[in-house]
Amino acid sequence: MSRNNKSIFYYLRHVDYLLLMSAVALSLIGLVMIYSVTKAQAPYLGVGPDHYLIRQALFLVIGFIVMFMFIVVDYRILEFFGVLIYGFALLMLVVVMTSVGSVALGAQRWFQLGPIQVQPSEFAVLAVIFIIAYFASKEEQIGFKALIKILVFAGIPILLVYKQPDLGTAIILGVTAFTMLVVANTRALHLFLMFVALILAIVIVLNLGILKQYQVDRLTAFLHPKNAPPATVYNLQQSEIAIGSGGAFGTGFGKGSQTNLAFVPEQQTDFIFTAVGEQLGFVGSATVIGLFFIMAWRLIRAISLSRDSYGRLLVAGALGCIVFSVFQNMGMTIGLMPITGIPLPFMSYGGSSTVVFFTMIGLALNVEMRRKSGNIGRFMPLKANQELEPVIR
Repeated sequence: MSRNNKSIFYYLRHVDYLLLMSAVALSLIGLVMIYSVTKAQAPYLGVGPDHYLIRQALFLVIGFIVMFMFIVVDYRILEFFGVLIYGFALLMLVVVMTSVGSVALGAQRWFQLGPIQVQPSEFAVLAVIFIIAYFASKEEQIGFKALIKILVFAGIPILLVYKQPDLGTAIILGVTAFTMLVVANTRALHLFLMFVALILAIVIVLNLGILKQYQVDRLTAFLHPKNAPPATVYNLQQSEIAIGSGGAFGTGFGKGSQTNLAFVPEQQTDFIFTAVGEQLGFVGSATVIGLFFIMAWRLIRAISLSRDSYGRLLVAGALGCIVFSVFQNMGMTIGLMPITGIPLPFMSYGGSSTVVFFTMIGLALNVEMRRKSGNIGRFMPLKANQELEPVIR
């Protein structure tokens, strides 16, 4: 078989199984924790004890299928289709703000498709990753004009997500974009100016009434919890009690007053880590954190092994999104970060986020297992100075 005509089975031999299994292990732990959280509350919600377990298991199956689809298709062909994905994501973000979108908890973020909710803001992360990779991979170094173009295209979905309002996801999008710009060899001065502009923007937003008061309270309550409104710090207080009561080895699966009596709001989604802390204790929490460290390590490895800038940027976007989501989510449960409603990757209940995170893993596996391929792909012509040989064999 020729170098440029290798079958998918050849590439599957080079799959990073450590990265793959870390995602699978985290999703299975999350599935068990979701069941432990929701089975006691199910009678009050009018559903069966295994209702959320079955739904999340279905979401995982869909996530696995989508991940496999993004593994088998050469990622360099995705340069063309990534632009279409960006356009479709923007369309969904616009449509969800119309009468078609569903309103819940003061936000208009979802499409209700029968029994399933689809959240377009989650898919906006993929839109930002694809569009930045598309433009930045064509530049040797990101100059001012290229930077402005990238910021405009990335800024559109960020603003649309913020308007829903979904401040937490908008922050994730911004961090993802910044991570990719760092990897894309953006000038240090421009990165510094962006950082300064971000700090100024945060100060302006917090002091000029741009955000609603409850959003300001949520963003600042963790700094001075004793002076914050009681309703604002309730989640944080109950979260800290749940994690602290777990001790070294936890209260045991399905046990623990904070979980069984539903003291922690939204525990199956944003606060799933509190169930780990209470029921599995320090040992279980450390295991989960260790799995995320393995995932981050393998993503960094995939970046270093990538043979072209487009693949490198795709994985960098996945790394920035996943790592910051983990840091933000776990940090908000112990009072180190503000509560922003960001799910814990692979573990929180939810179909949209599950599919998106597995898509990112699929992209990373795709890039790494094709690091020795000489087939550049129909939609990605070689540049004059592009190397044909991989950096690491």
